[in-house]
Amino acid sequence: MQTSQAWTPVRWAAHGDVRLAFDRLTGDDRGEPLLLITGLGVSRLWWPQGLSEAFGAGGFAVARYDQRDAGQSTRLPATTARSPVAALFGRRGAAYTAEDMADDAIAVMDALGWESAHLFGVSLGGAIAQRVAVRHPGRVRTLTTMSAVPGDAAGLETIRYVRLSTLVRLSRLKYPDTVEGDIESGVAVARLISSPGYPFDERSTREAITRIADAGVRDARSQSRQIGAQWHGPPISTIKAPTLVLHGEGDPLIRLSAARRIAARIPGARLRILPGVGHELPEPVWETIVGEVLGLQS
Repeated sequence: MQTSQAWTPVRWAAHGDVRLAFDRLTGDDRGEPLLLITGLGVSRLWWPQGLSEAFGAGGFAVARYDQRDAGQSTRLPATTARSPVAALFGRRGAAYTAEDMADDAIAVMDALGWESAHLFGVSLGGAIAQRVAVRHPGRVRTLTTMSAVPGDAAGLETIRYVRLSTLVRLSRLKYPDTVEGDIESGVAVARLISSPGYPFDERSTREAITRIADAGVRDARSQSRQIGAQWHGPPISTIKAPTLVLHGEGDPLIRLSAARRIAARIPGARLRILPGVGHELPEPVWETIVGEVLGLQS
């Protein structure tokens, strides 16, 4: 999580009627292009500033964007599903497809002028990154997927990889529709997905979330539309890009079996399990993560 001080002013990419907000880390823009893809419901501002800067120091030109139904990007009309849990169990009334969300990433790359890029997706963003690599193989230099389910998992199959008790707890968080509610819900979510191997620093977490004040963490309707988007394309076993699969050993939301399944099915994929890490990107592992992603280019 971070402020926007080290980022360019927001720009917009168009995918049909959907407008996608994105920005770039300031600095040398001649580095290897790296697109960061966020998780369920949250804005691009949740990417840790220090990790983004570490990627920049490692030789990457870094960009990030808000998925549809998140942050400053277009919100779609409501569907029948009122919560992510309901959407997972099929009562979704899908507003769009997983292919649409994958093509959003390509629209952002087009707006950036990038013919191809390295992709790094976390949680839902990891599944989207996999789908981009399947659907647009020539646009993906390397693929890193973290804390994600297999990108071709469909419908109820997804449930085998999700800790429903945590998802239910997340869906039951209720806070008022105010800036204060956004902050309190953000802190509660951060606490639920935190890393068991590293102390949860509520003070710094609250300070960071106060700067963000992102309503996406409590927007169950938007999250339902995102999680309800179904994949109809080829399997992830067709991915050709060099692939890194990262997963926290203590992830309270997505089971480790998901990472093992992804790594087993993508030819040549490398699996790296991060001890003590939950469903987040804690500072002590930033150097490890950057080193692993750089290693994909060798």
